[in-house]
Amino acid sequence: MIYKPYQYQAYAANWIIEKKKSALFLEMGMGKTISTLTAILDLMYDHFDVAKVLVIAPLRVASTTWEEEVKKWDHLKTLRISKVLGSEKQRVAALYNKADIYIINRENVTWLVDWFDTDWPFDMVVIDELSSFKSSKAKRFKSLKKVRPLIKRFVGLTGTPAPNGLIDLWPQIYLLDGGERLGRTVTGYREKYFLPDQRNQMMVYTWKLKQGAEDAIYEKLSDVCVSMKAEDYLELPDRIDNTILVELPKKAKEQYEMLEKELILSIADTDVLAGSAAVLANKLLQMANGAVYDENKEVKHIHDEKLKALDELIEAAGGKPVLIFYGYQHDKDRILNHLKKAKPRLLQSDGDIKDWNSGKVNILLAHPASAGHGLNLQAGGNIIIWFGLNWSLELYQQANARLHRQGQKETVIIHHILAKDTIDERVMKALEDKDTSQAALIEAVKARMNKYKEEMKNGSESL
Repeated sequence: MIYKPYQYQAYAANWIIEKKKSALFLEMGMGKTISTLTAILDLMYDHFDVAKVLVIAPLRVASTTWEEEVKKWDHLKTLRISKVLGSEKQRVAALYNKADIYIINRENVTWLVDWFDTDWPFDMVVIDELSSFKSSKAKRFKSLKKVRPLIKRFVGLTGTPAPNGLIDLWPQIYLLDGGERLGRTVTGYREKYFLPDQRNQMMVYTWKLKQGAEDAIYEKLSDVCVSMKAEDYLELPDRIDNTILVELPKKAKEQYEMLEKELILSIADTDVLAGSAAVLANKLLQMANGAVYDENKEVKHIHDEKLKALDELIEAAGGKPVLIFYGYQHDKDRILNHLKKAKPRLLQSDGDIKDWNSGKVNILLAHPASAGHGLNLQAGGNIIIWFGLNWSLELYQQANARLHRQGQKETVIIHHILAKDTIDERVMKALEDKDTSQAALIEAVKARMNKYKEEMKNGSESL
């Protein structure tokens, strides 16, 4: 695909190119990754300023997002990616691959620093979700701080640099500039810009800004940090759709493929009817989500990959409210149990709607059928997460319209968590093409049926 950047994306890429230490505080969906990759390409092959780049990211992002962006855009095809993930043996092997960009999950930063010690090879480091380095006591911060003098270029990316207030900024900015702007110690930073707020004798729990401190901090950072809101820069839609692909574990993928094959072959010698196709699609959608009802209506757990992706999306939202749409009862139960510490609310009554719109609910779960026509939820947030899809275009459109409607003051971000190489991708395409008719469902099943028939034919011929 040919890359035609928006003006703000070109500006963001140039910001990275022109500054040896920089941060992009861009909201979700504004293209932080593509802007950074474009800058890396320029720095590496036009300016010859960097030779080896390290990207530190959340695990799912490290596994998929950066590589997928490189594959997506024509101008990035020359960039070589090596993902430093998995077991130690796999990580070591990846480090010795010849590549331009090495991608590691943030949990392994300390391992990486210890592995190279003073022979640190990366002259440019990019932290995707810089706010995950907001604790100066964390091992990952201390490890990166140790090798910071060996890094020529440093880039921080996040949409929420200070989800809990400006007190969180010091560790992040220290990694950028070694204390040049906000001081060399977090204690000095607090003393200069903050006053104790909630405390118990000598123990201070929260801090409040001194008068004029907020403007002073922003002024200090203005030469290295650029902040943009989607609503201010996106000329096209006030809606951004994101696809988050998760990879099923080997065992789960085998279970999925076995069930798909068994169900399809059970109807292989009959006409494919809407009823049988719907039953098949229903079972496979459940498995893609992570659990399935067996013949006794018992829930069988398959995997937790979508729950992990959900965690990362909620973290990336930086405290902003999120509306989660689920498909099955077991999805709802697993999500509520998984997020119980965050006190999610299930949409059940007018009171839930009122609390959501008044900002009292941070995580709201809803079935698309229960959040259909007439509900106004746009005052409560602008982020939707589809944990599991369904084949109904009407339900899909109406559910999205709860936030994506008149009166919404922010760009609506709609995330779709899809299991890779499963029926999820076919349903997503049908929704995008607005073709979710019974005929489309039946044709999708027939396509899989023909695949398995061909496999069986080839298998018998080889005997």
